Amino acid sequence: MYARRRRGYFLLMGGCVLLFVSAWAVVRLWSVPVAVGMCFVAMVIPPLAAMFANARGPEDRWWDDPSGDPKSDEWWDELDGKKRRSQ
Repeated sequence: MYARRRRGYFLLMGGCVLLFVSAWAVVRLWSVPVAVGMCFVAMVIPPLAAMFANARGPEDRWWDDPSGDPKSDEWWDELDGKKRRSQ
């Protein structure tokens, strides 16, 4: 799960760098407004990449990890309806 998010983040950031570099190395020779537009598109990508990299999927169960405090864990389990039965 983390590898998939990390790979997606680096692909988005790689696309961002590619847009910036190609805009000012190649595209500006033909059209400066198009190069500026490419930079504006590239400017939006880093926040989206950060949101994508920090998004948790349905398989990421961070909210019910035990805290280490048995009393607190018991209280939260009871609150969530996951009362454990001693056997």
